[in-house]
Formats: sequence, C-alpha cells, structure tokens
Amino acid sequence: MADDKTKTDNRDRSQVARDDDYEVRHFAEEAGITPEQARTLIKRHGTDRKVLHELAESIKGS
Repeated sequence: MADDKTKTDNRDRSQVARDDDYEVRHFAEEAGITPEQARTLIKRHGTDRKVLHELAESIKGS
C-alpha cells in the first residue's frame, strides 16, 4: 500500500537544523567540509541549505 501523502511532518527541508548534531554532520559530509566549518557557516550565515552549499563550495575551492 502506498504512503498516505496527507500525513506530513511539516519539516522545512530547505533549512539545516542547527541544533541537531546529526543534521549538521550530514550537511558537512554532503558539502565536503568539516562539521566545525559547517557550524561556523550556520552561525554566521543562517540555516538556508542553498546558501550554505554555495559558501561551502567557496571554502573547498580555497
């Protein structure tokens, strides 16, 4: 039987959950940076995943 599409959890997937260590580690791994770098980016620039990925690319290019 298919999943019930009317039951959603209302999480915003475009944001990184800054208080969730797993989410920060996952983002860091996905972006190719260290978790410490990810936390610094989140602290300075917010939780928008698209913005964070762009900033992570600039870190990796350095």
